Amino acid sequence: MLTPHELAALGSYYWEGWARDEQLPPQRHADQPWRIWLICAGRGFGKTRAGAEWVRDVARSDPAARIALVGATLAEVRSVMVEGDSGVLAAAPGALPPHYEPSLRRLTWENGATAWLYSAGEPEALRGPQHSHAWCDEIAKWDNSRDRAMTSWHNLQLTMRLGDSPRVLATTTPRAAPLMRHLMAGAKSGAVAVATGRTTDNREVLPGAYLSAMIEQFEGSAFGRQELAGEMVDTLEGALWTRALLDRCRVGVGDISSALPEARRVVVAVDPPAGTTSGSGSRTGDACGIVVAMLGADGLAYVRADCTVEGATPEGWARAVAAAASAWNADRVVAEANQGGAMVESVLRAADIALPLKLVHAATGKTARAEPVAALYEAGRVRHAGLFAELEDQLCGLMAGGGYEGPGRSPDRADALVWALTELMLGKRREPGARVL
Repeated sequence: MLTPHELAALGSYYWEGWARDEQLPPQRHADQPWRIWLICAGRGFGKTRAGAEWVRDVARSDPAARIALVGATLAEVRSVMVEGDSGVLAAAPGALPPHYEPSLRRLTWENGATAWLYSAGEPEALRGPQHSHAWCDEIAKWDNSRDRAMTSWHNLQLTMRLGDSPRVLATTTPRAAPLMRHLMAGAKSGAVAVATGRTTDNREVLPGAYLSAMIEQFEGSAFGRQELAGEMVDTLEGALWTRALLDRCRVGVGDISSALPEARRVVVAVDPPAGTTSGSGSRTGDACGIVVAMLGADGLAYVRADCTVEGATPEGWARAVAAAASAWNADRVVAEANQGGAMVESVLRAADIALPLKLVHAATGKTARAEPVAALYEAGRVRHAGLFAELEDQLCGLMAGGGYEGPGRSPDRADALVWALTELMLGKRREPGARVL
């Protein structure tokens, strides 16, 4: 019976009626009030909206509230937590809206409640102030170099000394970072109240095309478990690659060609599947690893695409290699020939006689070949131009000293990447010189 504008008002101002239980403050007994509340959920779950609505409710009900808004950077605090589509300002259109002073990093409500903006990258800024409440957003992505994230968190806790019951809300998509481990340990002891959730919990709000695309692309991968299901995926002890390392190497998602340097070389690397020598299709589940990488004008290597195909015949995966080489204008196709030898070259030549093919033979195991490539990542000489969930799952399963503990029987995608980066970054280089005749 409500009119459209009345329904809109309910949606804007009656959060307690519309929110899911996981988006509302935890219910504790009066003699055991919560001090830290962690919402650990997938992307698009509604974490930011929950945080903004909690801040609005605190400010509305407590004129003496002094609230800290802490994000990974000050720019993110402003653009997401305050000014964003689900931020504090959007959560209070006409319903006790705060006065926002960006230059002072301050929000002030008419009843006297205030909120201050802080960057987790500046831990020392949290020395001195006092707060009664705090909202910390995306804590898993706070900069942890030189323990900044933990220092910011501990400094914030020391400021929580106003009022009868100081409280902190932390919202994040999980990641195996030291601060996340600290909070999850607190959850086990009962010191931290935890709410969890998945991206699909918010399916009635999220665009259907977006949701289906994300599920199709990432479901079943460790990246999907982390980013969509809201699980904290632990790093394997002794793995050559970690998710934190790969996140540091990422330069963007989507169409970022304009942000990349000019390509000096482009390589397509191939790890043929087992069964190539028989001339028949590969065994069920076997994949042909196909990875595209380029050497930029800045001297860094960029992983551009994962074109891996699964369950294809030799002719099928050879056509996929030829298509990738053509699409990316590759000047070299590197193919491992340990399994197949002349057969590998034969099927690739049949797909494209002009393919700039180079056959390589593995003299060591996959992990031994991967170790110098992993060192390139550690040195900051490799970038991932986007998200490669299945490839990155395999990289994180390669163990130092030998062994593979990732998904699937063999790290086909990871092995192709190793061949590509070896060709681009670790091959023998001829230096210019003079020769006396």
